[in-house]
Amino acid sequence: MQNNKRKEIYPVKGMSCAACASSVQRILQNQEGVELAEVNFTAHQVKLQFDDSTEPSKLKVALQSVGYDLDLEAEDRREARKKQRMERYDTRRKASIWSAVFAIAIFTLGMFYSEWLYTPFLSAALCLPVLLIWGKPFYSQAWKQAKHGQANMDTLVALSTGIAFLFSLFNTLYPAFWLSRGLEAHIYYEAAVMIITFVSIGKAIEERANGASSQALEQLINLQPSIIHFLDPSGQIQDRPLEEIKIGDEIRVNPGESIPLDGMVISGKSYVDESMLSGESMPLSKAKGDRVFAGTINQSSSFTMQCLKDPADSVLSQIIRLVEEAQASKPPIQDLVNRIAGIFVPVVLLLALLTFGVWTIADGFEGLAYGLYTAMAVLVIACPCALGLATPTAIMVGIGKGAANNILIRDSESLELAPKVNFLILDKTGTLSQGKAKVLDIQWFVDKDSYRSALLALQSQSQHPLALAIVRHLKESKLKASQQESIELIEGQGVRMKSATKGFYACGNERFVRASSAIELDDHQAKALKWEQQGATVLYFFNEKELIAQIVLGDPLKEGSAEAIKTLQGMGVELMILSGDKKETTAYWAKELGIENFRAEVSPQEKGALVREFQNQGKVVAMVGDGINDSEALAQADLSIAMGHGSSIAIEAAKITLLSSDLRSIPKAIKLSMFTVRGIRQNLFWAFIYNLIGIPIAAGILYPINGFLLDPMLAAAAMALSSMSVVLNSLRLKGKTL
Repeated sequence: MQNNKRKEIYPVKGMSCAACASSVQRILQNQEGVELAEVNFTAHQVKLQFDDSTEPSKLKVALQSVGYDLDLEAEDRREARKKQRMERYDTRRKASIWSAVFAIAIFTLGMFYSEWLYTPFLSAALCLPVLLIWGKPFYSQAWKQAKHGQANMDTLVALSTGIAFLFSLFNTLYPAFWLSRGLEAHIYYEAAVMIITFVSIGKAIEERANGASSQALEQLINLQPSIIHFLDPSGQIQDRPLEEIKIGDEIRVNPGESIPLDGMVISGKSYVDESMLSGESMPLSKAKGDRVFAGTINQSSSFTMQCLKDPADSVLSQIIRLVEEAQASKPPIQDLVNRIAGIFVPVVLLLALLTFGVWTIADGFEGLAYGLYTAMAVLVIACPCALGLATPTAIMVGIGKGAANNILIRDSESLELAPKVNFLILDKTGTLSQGKAKVLDIQWFVDKDSYRSALLALQSQSQHPLALAIVRHLKESKLKASQQESIELIEGQGVRMKSATKGFYACGNERFVRASSAIELDDHQAKALKWEQQGATVLYFFNEKELIAQIVLGDPLKEGSAEAIKTLQGMGVELMILSGDKKETTAYWAKELGIENFRAEVSPQEKGALVREFQNQGKVVAMVGDGINDSEALAQADLSIAMGHGSSIAIEAAKITLLSSDLRSIPKAIKLSMFTVRGIRQNLFWAFIYNLIGIPIAAGILYPINGFLLDPMLAAAAMALSSMSVVLNSLRLKGKTL
């Protein structure tokens, strides 16, 4: 009998770095019945595929045995992940603040009271709680890594701070050990505390940035209202929780509300904004028998609908699951610093031991003192500050530079990925275009001054998006609506009225003109067809006798879009347009912008599938969008870019948001990323050059030549100087022109 497969996403507790995520993944992958384990350290969760015969509790026990944990108890796993993320950030933030407070106190003692007899003892007392309370996570994680024969940044922090404290404590309690041998008994409490402070600040910033992607799911979930207007058999409205609604129930949806479930209209008429699903900017007319979908917005009037699907099976729920799975998958970028640290730490330890051994063998007891002295210098000068600051300082400056140029960068991964992008997918509506209906042209066939106020009065009575666009256009001329006696809306065709002073007027599409009058449109059809091929809508304003005007409405191209396309193509990026619009409209836009590749009439699920298709071809894919319908594709893409004016869900799902909605910011973002990545590489280079030069000197390589031994205090100063050089190099990015 073949076992069925289960797919689950669980929160993971206890991870502190990318190396931890690798350990968790390896442990789970080796468990019997587990086919797939993908750990996402950013989201602190794992996506599992396993046999029905495999108990999740066994997986939990396997992780607990090595210091990690799976959260299987929470009924709402999304809420559990959110809570854990907030707890981690709060812990790191408090550690940063309190460590900084104690560091300032220790520095004050060393600077102003260095000669006071009790300064070393008081410094030790102040240092101890920093290490034992706020530095405890570094030591516990370092121990976990050591048990599995691994090392990471936590190992560096634990070793450098622990040995610095113990060495300083020994010198505080037994200074005579060094003084009797002609050496000074230095203390390094401030170095230990500052390491904890700086690394805690970096961890807090990382946790805050990592939480941004999870907010996209929360926004999607909030589209489904928790309270539904249920119609009982007697026709009375009762407010009920979403969970109590079943297939076949009838519910009421009021203007401005989100439609809670997939279903069918059974009474009433309205316009529904379905742009979150289709990408189409124009709201659609809905009447009896028409399908409606969860998460779309009812705009103009109330209607009653019958539920056809359970909440878990709605289109919106499917999008939520797809976004969640995309975010839970393992990112392609590995943590370079942790990888290097895994090699760097054992090497430094061996060098420190080798230094101690060589000095001891060479000069007996006197060599023992020198061996301890130089080994300590090696460990202090190899402090991870420069290495740890290399990436975050460059990233922080890069993010600040982006904000100054209306580019909101959500995480460091996007800065690393942007220079590698070679395939860029552009949503049409609201991204290349303005995303709002606008009058593109009005051709008057009679004296327009006599009829403009009548057209304004006619359209002022309609809530249709096209009517509103005409009203906005006419009100720019400060017209006032004339009096009207009666008005009639013809669903899907147009609107007509009778004026007390000027008689009958109407405005609508070609079908409406032919049904309402004997006016011939043959002479105007060629122009109308040309506009329609460009994605525009053509309406006619007429009375009983003649055609008064031909009105063209559409969604115009954003200023700067064409320039941005040319710049990106010049950078060697392959471009494609995806749209929910008709093929003819999308083809016109692609031709106008000089883009060869396009796909039309694409659903949200198809957008995500297309992104995966191009990724499977080896392309590094960026997605640019502004709507809820783009959220799954944004989450799936290697680099996601949202327009600042668009859906908050798209913005939260994206790694980069263009606050100005100007596409010319995209090539700027790529340039900024290139500069930032270059700065990170320079910082890492100098951090390692510093270690390659400093460690041998600290070990005493110059002693046989000129008798020079590096004082551990000077080693600490050199360490601080290396950190300063990394920060100054990062600050150079501020002067770069994008």
